[in-house]
Amino acid sequence: MVIFVNDIRSVLWIAVIPAFIAMGVLIFGVHEPDRPQTSNPTGKSFFSFRNTRRLPRRYWLILGLNSIFTLARFSEAFLILRAQSVGLAIGLVPAIMIVMNAVYALTAYPAGILTDRMRPRTLLAAGLAVLIAADIILASADKPLHVFIGTALWGLHMGLTQGLFAKLVADHAPVRLRGTAFGIFNLVTGGALLTASAVAGLLWSVVGAQATFMTGAAFTALALIGLTLVKSGKPSNPLPVQAHSG
Repeated sequence: MVIFVNDIRSVLWIAVIPAFIAMGVLIFGVHEPDRPQTSNPTGKSFFSFRNTRRLPRRYWLILGLNSIFTLARFSEAFLILRAQSVGLAIGLVPAIMIVMNAVYALTAYPAGILTDRMRPRTLLAAGLAVLIAADIILASADKPLHVFIGTALWGLHMGLTQGLFAKLVADHAPVRLRGTAFGIFNLVTGGALLTASAVAGLLWSVVGAQATFMTGAAFTALALIGLTLVKSGKPSNPLPVQAHSG
């Protein structure tokens, strides 16, 4: 951005190069392993809305908590907008995403190891608390440094929480209904993320940046309260499912 004097079009053309390299590696360097044939005695698709009645109550509690949490996880594009609103030069705005992804990358693997050694809900609660702190800092920021701190915390919360809800779904959904469970999970998560970004954009336009991030903090606090109220249950899936983020 700095070299090309904020010419976004030129920067995006350069970004196409690693995208094509990644696609080439996927096409020519990655091969799917052979999968053993599995029988399906019922003859039905593993994804079926009719099977939702067989999903346990705890799964629906997890899905509800994830929906509330996702409402607080609006698009990271708002971090860039926040940086611009406090005076960060356009050429340096991509540094926001660099900071967020750097912290995320550095913490995701250690967080996955911790998940294998402690209760996922404990780590999830810590991640929710970090997101609340990030939202409060971003809401009250008046300097680029404050936005960078809030963005770093945002990346930390991603490292702590990304994949944890998926692990909880895998733990509490019966093995034969896992396709249905994850299908509904991703459908609801996508809808909640779309709603969160739309509401965040509306709040930003009508009220201001502070309202956007404080609303995110409120939804996160609500998810944290719900997490503390839900009692731990015995997983339905006896097989260990790791939560290491990719």
